[in-house]
Amino acid sequence: MKKFLFVALAIFTLLIITACSATTENSNKTANKQAASSESAASESPKILRGPNITLVAEKGTQKLSNGVTVPVWTFNGSAPGPEIHVQKGQKVRVTLKNELSAPVSIHWHGYPVPNKMDGIPGVTQNAVAPGKSFTYEFVADKTGTYWYHSHQDSVNQVDRGLYGAFIVEDPKEKYDKDYTLMLDEWVTDKNQINSQIKAMTPAGQSNKNNGDSGMGSMPGMDMGDSDQGSSNSGGSSGMNMDNMDNSSSDSGNSNGMNMPGNMMADNMSMYDLYTINGKSGSLVKPLTVNKGDNVRLRFINAGYLPHNIHIHGHNIKVIATDGQPINNPQAVKNQVISIAPGERYDVAFTADNPGKWYIEDHGTAKGTNGMKALIDYEGSKATTDQPNASTQLPAINFADYGSKTKPEFTLNQKYDVTYTMNLNAGMNNNGMIYTINGKTFPNTDPIKVKTGDRVKVKLVNRDHMNNHPMHLHGHFFQVLSKNGKPVSGSPIYKDTLNVKPGETYEVAFLSDNPGNWLFHCHDLHHANAGMITEVQYTDFHSSYVPSSSSNNKPE
Repeated sequence: MKKFLFVALAIFTLLIITACSATTENSNKTANKQAASSESAASESPKILRGPNITLVAEKGTQKLSNGVTVPVWTFNGSAPGPEIHVQKGQKVRVTLKNELSAPVSIHWHGYPVPNKMDGIPGVTQNAVAPGKSFTYEFVADKTGTYWYHSHQDSVNQVDRGLYGAFIVEDPKEKYDKDYTLMLDEWVTDKNQINSQIKAMTPAGQSNKNNGDSGMGSMPGMDMGDSDQGSSNSGGSSGMNMDNMDNSSSDSGNSNGMNMPGNMMADNMSMYDLYTINGKSGSLVKPLTVNKGDNVRLRFINAGYLPHNIHIHGHNIKVIATDGQPINNPQAVKNQVISIAPGERYDVAFTADNPGKWYIEDHGTAKGTNGMKALIDYEGSKATTDQPNASTQLPAINFADYGSKTKPEFTLNQKYDVTYTMNLNAGMNNNGMIYTINGKTFPNTDPIKVKTGDRVKVKLVNRDHMNNHPMHLHGHFFQVLSKNGKPVSGSPIYKDTLNVKPGETYEVAFLSDNPGNWLFHCHDLHHANAGMITEVQYTDFHSSYVPSSSSNNKPE
C-alpha cells in the first residue's frame, strides 16, 4: 500500500512539473511572439497619414535601427519617426494627441505659423498633456511646404528618443511622379547611456533631475573637448553656407556664470554613434524607387542635433525650397552638398535621367556617417557602378547667391520698428556648461517685445568660437538680409531656422503678424536645455492660459 501511494505521488508530482514546464514554455513563446510582433511593428517605416483629421498616440516601443542594433524608443503610433502627415492647402487640420506614456508630452508644429495656443510649448502656450490624457490641435493649413512635428516637453530627451514626424502641406498645383521624405537623425547605442536617459525622463527619475540627472542634456558624453561636430570635418560647414567669416570680438560676459568671452570648448557629441534616415541605418534604409523620366522631389528634414552634408549622386539637382519656403528660379547643380543643420528642411527636385543605382549620402568622418545612406533605385536597371564617397570633401551650395533676384519683403537698410541684437555664447556655472543670449540664460533672457504689425530686425552674432547655433523662431518666417554685413544676393531666402556658425553674424527680419508669446531658441536642444532661449512677446496680446504648477511643464 505504501509502495502504491509512493508511486502515485511520484507520478502526480511529475505531471505537475511537466504541466508547469509546458505552461512556462508556452508563456515564454507567447511573450517572445508579442515582443517580436511589437519590435516588428515599430521597425516598419513611418506610415503616411492623410488629413485633415489625425490621431497620434504617444507610446513606448522598440526599434531596430540597423542590423544588430535595437533600442527602446518613445513613438507616435508605434514608429520613430512617427507617421508622415499629409494635408492639403486650405484644410482645417485636427490632430488629437493621446498620451499613453508615463510622462507628459506635447506637440510643436516646427516651422508652421499656427495660432499661439496651438504651438505646443508647455508652460508658455499650454500645459503638457499628462499620461492618460488627450489634447486636440486645430489650425488651418494655409502655407504649403515641408515641416515637421515633435514633442516640446523635455524635448532634449523626448525628441532624442523618437517623438517626432514629418508634416507636409501639399499644393494641388505641384505635380511630381515621386515624392519622398527623408528624416535625418542620430542615435546613442550605448545601453547604459540610454537607460540613464529613460530613467531621467520617467516619473521615477524626475526627483533626480535636480541632482544633475537630466537625461541626455547632462550625460557623460556631453563633456567638452576635441570632437568632430556632426558630419563635417570642422563642425562649422553646415546650415546656410555663406563665405567671408567675420571673427567678431567677444561680448561683455555671462551674468549667469563664469565669464567666458568667446567660448573655446567644443561640444563632444561622439555618443551619437549611429545615423539614420527615417529611423533606419545602413542596409535597412528603404531604397527610393524611380522610373526613367520621373520628376522627383526629395524632402530632407534634420530632426537630430548634428549638421549633415547631403550629397545626391549622379544627377543635376535644384534646391527648390528651404524651411518650406520657395527659392526663386533655382539653378541646377551637381556634386555639391546640401548642408542641413538641426531643425532645417531642404526640398530638392531632379529629373530621373540617369538609370542605375545612385547614392544619397552624408559626407563626413564621424563614426555614424556611413549609416546615413539611401539608394535611388531605377526600376528595371541592374547597373551598380556608383560607389559611396562620404570622406570626400565637396563644396556646399552657397545659398547667399543661389537662385535669381526678385522683389524681397524686406531690405537691409529700410526703417524697422524694433531692432534686437542676439549675442550667442557659452560659459559655465556650478551645474556645468550653459549657453547664453546676451550673457543670460532662460528664463532670465531679455525678450524681443513687439506689437502686431511691427517690422522687426534681429542681428544674430555667434561669439562662441567652437559651436554651431541653429536658431529657430516659432510662429513666423524671417528673411535673411545679410551675412557678416554683406547683403544676401540671388533669391530672397525665407526661413524659420538658421545655423549661425562660430564667428558669424547674420541680420534677419520678420513681420510681427501672429500675436502671441513665441520661443526663439537654439535647435541643438542641448543648448536650449542649458539656457539658449528667448521669447518674442507681443505687448498687445493677452493670453488666457495660466500654467499649472502640477503639470511638470518643461519646454526644453
